[in-house]
Amino acid sequence: MTEHARPGRWRSGAQSRQRILDTARELFREHGYGGTTVRAVAAGAEVDPAMVFYFFGTKQGLFSAALEMSAEVPPAIEAIFTGDVDGIGERIVRTLVESLDRSDRTPLVLLTRSAPTHDRSQALLREFIDREITGRLAGLLGTPDAALRAGMVNVQILGLAVARYIVRLEPIASAPVDELVTRFGPVVQQCLTGAAPHTA
Repeated sequence: MTEHARPGRWRSGAQSRQRILDTARELFREHGYGGTTVRAVAAGAEVDPAMVFYFFGTKQGLFSAALEMSAEVPPAIEAIFTGDVDGIGERIVRTLVESLDRSDRTPLVLLTRSAPTHDRSQALLREFIDREITGRLAGLLGTPDAALRAGMVNVQILGLAVARYIVRLEPIASAPVDELVTRFGPVVQQCLTGAAPHTA
């Protein structure tokens, strides 16, 4: 009987887990985030797809592990999209700040250790953000300028992350989470759902 045939043995399947990760890294780099399926990873690692889900939960979770992201990133992303679009600005800010406040890593390392130094990892990370955050935000809006609006959100949250965690600019660096949510959430919301500016 193979190692993956009985679920009860999965918890001791360190070698299978590593084989899945090694295969996922290879396929993600070769085919990109969108072009890599859990089924393909499972086939390459010679395990059942159910084992991939057992160890990593979702494709997001597998990608996060393969690129050494914080394990908190996938559930944090899902928290943003829980609820209607009217309150999403505050959810984005709260999720970002609470997740980074809990982390012992800098924001760049929180996303991936390898992205700053490897071009392919940077491309993979951009694709992941485009598909799992920017694209989903744009899809919620369904307006002609949805992609630009979602991109402006990226600008806002990256600016907040840099000010609070890298530059440690006061009073942003020490501001309570609730205050940042109250003050900055509407700015992010405006980017998404505010009236479009008139052009000449």
